[in-house]
Amino acid sequence: MSGPIRTYLAFDYGLKRVGLATGNSLTRQAQPLRTIAAEGKARFEAIGKLIAEWRPDALVVGVPYHPDGAEHENTLKARQFGRQLNGRFHLPVHEVDERYSTTEAKAGGARDLDAASAAILLQQYFNDDADRAPPPAASPNEEERPA
Repeated sequence: MSGPIRTYLAFDYGLKRVGLATGNSLTRQAQPLRTIAAEGKARFEAIGKLIAEWRPDALVVGVPYHPDGAEHENTLKARQFGRQLNGRFHLPVHEVDERYSTTEAKAGGARDLDAASAAILLQQYFNDDADRAPPPAASPNEEERPA
């Protein structure tokens, strides 16, 4: 692990509820946090309190798609929510495909489906980020060894 440890908050957006999870770049393990059952101003006030408490370096928002990858109305609403988070809290927002996250949370027996779904999204972000990372450089000793 190189660089500073970065903290993330992830959001499973819904019209009535938003599930939250947290994790960091050191452990790369997502943990369900809680669900905010509020709308409008009250929702963003609750999110603001959690951002002040956890002090994340970035946010991750789940964006839903149809099974075939096509966008739908909630795709646009989730993206708008991400833009609102960025505008209000001035933090980078990363989008993650959230297809099947709630189904996976249900299959795992989650008590809080929304928070568990947010944790699944964040774990997917960590896993996808690791897949994109370049392989570690070989040490000088490894390069000198015959194959």
